[in-house]
Amino acid sequence: MSGGSFLFSGFRVLGLYSNHVPHVIRYHKKHREFYLVTAVGKCFHTYNVNRLGIVAVSNTLSDDITCLAADRMLVFAASGQVISAFARNKEVIMHYHGHRQEVRVLLPLGEQLISADSGGDVIVWDVQGGDVYLRLQFDPNTFDVSAMMHPSTYLNKVLLGSSQGALQLWNIKTSKLLFTFSGWSAGVTALQQSPAVDVVGVGTATGRIIIHNIRIDETLMIFTQDWGPVSSLAFRTDGPPIVASSSPQGHIAFWDLVRRQLVAQQRHAHSTAVASATFLHGEPLLITNGADNAIKVWIFDQEGGEARLLRSRQGHSAPPTTIRHHGNDGKNILSAGQDGTLQSFSTVHERFNKNLGHGSINKKKAHKKNKGLLYEELRLPAIIAFSSAATRQSDWDGIVACHRGRLAATTWNYQRCTMGAHHLQPPSVRRDIVATAVDITSCGNFVLIGSSCGRVDVYNLQSGLHRGCYGDDYKAHSSAIQGVATDTLNQVTLTTGSDLLLKFWRFKSRKQEEQLKLNATPASMILHRESGMLALALHDFTLLVVDIETRRVVRKFSGHRGKINDMTFSPDGRWLITGAMDCTIRTWDLPSGCLVDCFLVAMAPVSMSLSPTGDFLATAHVDSLGTYLWSELITEQTIVTAQQYSFGIYNDDFTDLLYQPITVHISSLRTNKSLCGPVGLRPLPADYLPAVETLPGVTADEHEQEVKSEEADDAYKSAEQLGVELVTLSLLPESRWKSLLHLDEIKRRNKPVAPPVAPAAAPFFLPTTPGFTPRFASPTTTEQEAQSKVLTWGLLSQNSEFSSALLSALESGSFEHPLRLLKDCGPSALSIEFRSLTSEGSGTNAHLLAFIHMIDSMLSSGRDFDLAHAYLALFLKLHLQLLSQDALAMVALLRLSSRLEAGWTELRALFDQSLCLLSYTKSALL
Repeated sequence: MSGGSFLFSGFRVLGLYSNHVPHVIRYHKKHREFYLVTAVGKCFHTYNVNRLGIVAVSNTLSDDITCLAADRMLVFAASGQVISAFARNKEVIMHYHGHRQEVRVLLPLGEQLISADSGGDVIVWDVQGGDVYLRLQFDPNTFDVSAMMHPSTYLNKVLLGSSQGALQLWNIKTSKLLFTFSGWSAGVTALQQSPAVDVVGVGTATGRIIIHNIRIDETLMIFTQDWGPVSSLAFRTDGPPIVASSSPQGHIAFWDLVRRQLVAQQRHAHSTAVASATFLHGEPLLITNGADNAIKVWIFDQEGGEARLLRSRQGHSAPPTTIRHHGNDGKNILSAGQDGTLQSFSTVHERFNKNLGHGSINKKKAHKKNKGLLYEELRLPAIIAFSSAATRQSDWDGIVACHRGRLAATTWNYQRCTMGAHHLQPPSVRRDIVATAVDITSCGNFVLIGSSCGRVDVYNLQSGLHRGCYGDDYKAHSSAIQGVATDTLNQVTLTTGSDLLLKFWRFKSRKQEEQLKLNATPASMILHRESGMLALALHDFTLLVVDIETRRVVRKFSGHRGKINDMTFSPDGRWLITGAMDCTIRTWDLPSGCLVDCFLVAMAPVSMSLSPTGDFLATAHVDSLGTYLWSELITEQTIVTAQQYSFGIYNDDFTDLLYQPITVHISSLRTNKSLCGPVGLRPLPADYLPAVETLPGVTADEHEQEVKSEEADDAYKSAEQLGVELVTLSLLPESRWKSLLHLDEIKRRNKPVAPPVAPAAAPFFLPTTPGFTPRFASPTTTEQEAQSKVLTWGLLSQNSEFSSALLSALESGSFEHPLRLLKDCGPSALSIEFRSLTSEGSGTNAHLLAFIHMIDSMLSSGRDFDLAHAYLALFLKLHLQLLSQDALAMVALLRLSSRLEAGWTELRALFDQSLCLLSYTKSALL
């Protein structure tokens, strides 16, 4: 198996959408749709703007992408000193080598690509050949290229902006400097063509937006934003004369070019710097992306020119700290990040994602804009621990979270996607106490919250009222609580603290029953309620498993060489999966007490959760914004799904059609082997060295249409044969082979009631021969022969073209020519050809034997599966009695019968397996 895990394989990553690299907008004329390209680390994603559904994910480059550009055919991505050209938004078809410093600006221009690096080199590339067309060298101390733009209608011209403030207009064909603009004593950060010819927008590092006419070198107007440098500019092209400017603080300003004033502003459009903002051509839509891992589409349908958020895709802007599956279907993952947000990611489709937002100290004050409070003052710190229950989430809040450095825990409502109404805080405690652990009971009515002073308080989730606490002196432990849990029936409460004690309490009376002394300070605790197994991670890097029924330690595991950050149980309680700071993810088998799987990852896992259905393991890692999904051990299986091909099913002697043809498509499906049956895992030795498993990437949505190059050949050419065990159909119309066995009945039904009457004066016509392609018949007899009543033997013994080709094919062993002749014949012509194979129709026994060999060749190749069965059924219907008297023909038929039986047995097994899997899938969905 590839990779380092015997049990898990990387599946996909959730919650990665964008980074600090400016996006690119493409318009596909064939699809009549806009597409958005954003960079995510070492690859880029392509989304359709209408639904923001991901349609393509590029191949991974060797380094992070620093800038993007696109033309009608290709997408260009620079990583380090190398520029790569991508076709179909996936495959790398060209690399451009020549830069000595990091490439930071790209500009496609016709058949050329212009790139600039941090060392002052500007190179013009030939896109098709990859050759250097022109190289310009600038001194970074005097002219450091920071922006590039092609002025509209300026042939072979490019406008360069510098960090020093000056602008230069170059002709890249003649390699001449045409004009130098002195600038405005500030570095140029953005250049954008306006809808008016000769007029460009210039953004500077001081926050000024200059609208300048480059033909006459005249500044038309100047705006100034108070939010720092201009990160991007965008001109509206659907009517209103508006220019949008973005800032590193996440704000966007909209300026009226006619009234020359600020008309609207969108504060906190992104929580970090706005990487780029682009108006769609001819539409009131603005596309923005930022370093906060968000893509947003704004629509201008408000009075006063203000914009509102139309659709978005956004994940965490800071790495997640805790992830947990929500609900029993395993389709939603709750994730709390260092950015203070609580989000829900769907493993089914991105449209089911939810953003529950930031926690607020006072929701009423946070919604009032006239209080004069700053945006960050009412925000709660990041969530360090939370617990969720879907049992009563329709009635009241079902999520409770503890925040960093705060005593009060907050409630959240999953269905309304908002923060709840309660702040759960124990009475009469010091201000320096903080909440450290939380757990919601299985019934969804109560929540237990542990604090740093050793208290464990009980609250009612419906009312938010305090219902008591554990311990005689209002303290369950003498030091900070590290974990709290309740069993399935709300009979036992388990708490552990830094005092090295694990205590068992009665839930209702809150009286202590028993306690266990631990060997080291516990770091975390997790309970599998169905099996009654409690797992404790200690600070000495060991694991303890306690049976809450017998209240004894039943397993002890050691092997991690770093702090154990999180743990999760399998749904059946058989496996315990742990992740630690040593960058390993280990799977422990509780019945055998052995380590059965271990693999390394590039970044240490900080949190993990195995779905209640056991199909996916979700992990969050250090310095990573995504949530990674791992599927259990998978094997390749074959499945037949209704989509493309057609064939019928005959009875044993192939003389009648039992079932109507059905449409099928044979493909490959990856099934979860560990879910369908036992996986043969062996205990790993003590000196086992784990291998590195690559973190999974993003996968394109199967329901979204893939965007391709406009001039690319989109027609798929199927192979002649997909595999040895599969069959290929002829794709001929059903009328050409389906009615072969019913020709007599069709002729009887179509027989005219009265004989045809010859017309009084028959028109002149040229005789034609029967067949798919009309041909004129040549005269074969002379007038003397026509008058004679005696037929010659040569006329009686002539063979058709098919009969001659069949005998020739028997000698050469290739039956393609006679088969091609049969494909051109209609049902009646096929019946005539088959009847002429016997001695009565000028045929011989050699023709019959050759025909049997032709059918055998068709079945052995797996091609024209439907025609082979239809032709054989008609052949046996006409000549079965004659064939039974020929010994050679019977031997050939017996060999053909065994081939038919073996082939149909194998194909029927594939059908049964696929139908079984489809039935299981449908029942699981229902």
